[in-house]
Amino acid sequence: MNLFHAMEVFVTTVREGSMSAAAARLGLSPAMVGQHVAALEERLGTRLLNRTTRRQSLTDFGMSYVEQCREILDRVAVADLDAEAAQTKPRGKLRVTAPTTFGAEVLMPAMRRYRALAPEVTLDITLTDRNVDIVEEGFDIAFRIGDLADSRLIARGLAPYRMMICATPDYLAASGTPSHPRDLSGHDAVGFAPAARAPWRLSRQEEVVEVTPKIPITVNTGQAVRTAALAGLGVILQPAILLAADVQAGRLVQLFPDWQLRERPMSLIYHRDRRMTPRLRSIIAFAMAEFGAEKEQQASLSAGCSEQTAAASV
Repeated sequence: MNLFHAMEVFVTTVREGSMSAAAARLGLSPAMVGQHVAALEERLGTRLLNRTTRRQSLTDFGMSYVEQCREILDRVAVADLDAEAAQTKPRGKLRVTAPTTFGAEVLMPAMRRYRALAPEVTLDITLTDRNVDIVEEGFDIAFRIGDLADSRLIARGLAPYRMMICATPDYLAASGTPSHPRDLSGHDAVGFAPAARAPWRLSRQEEVVEVTPKIPITVNTGQAVRTAALAGLGVILQPAILLAADVQAGRLVQLFPDWQLRERPMSLIYHRDRRMTPRLRSIIAFAMAEFGAEKEQQASLSAGCSEQTAAASV
């Protein structure tokens, strides 16, 4: 038995709440997780967990031992980080979490470019729309949409998350194309849970409109909302990064392109007290160059210059 690995399995089992959840987190089978915990208990000569078919709980000794394991594993991790910090080449495991749509549509395609820069870094990426506690759950960095309230974290601003309202040409032909945002109240929409019932807010110069379409269907992933729209189920409000290719190909029609939709701030966050190892520096630098607000401003400037050049040539 590898004692340190068994300790890691035990601590993960306690943190995740079950052996099956720990197995999913660690990439092991539930039986293997059980063997590691049993090996620890045999070595110590006492039980660490009270296990039933429905739940598990720490024994009195287990409560004390899990804290000792955490302290030992933290010290080992610090020693590893100190050794890595003394090197210059990024290497080791990097745990990243990001929102599902952003992660699938933007982050994952960009990882090929990051891998070219840091081939010795192993990436463990979790995509979830849950507001992950990166300190408690052991992530190195997170891409976060929305405001940040945790003082333990450092936030680096990225380009804001832009939204788009779309529907298929067939749906609009059958239901009519709304000429003003207020007309959306008479249309069916596919809502993105959990914020499906929130009003849609649009603005143009001094005019501000809040409207709530009829929402007979809600779904909990952006990709499923997009698929529902492509099937003609109604109007959708989703990130531009998810819908832009469909609009360009004519599969979806963007509604009210001259109106502004509320943008959501986006940040790269990491622990304030985390050692700045080469692997952490590398992913932060890459993310800021790839997704930072400065890159978006440069793209807008380039687009503006191209439009001026085209206009001058007419």
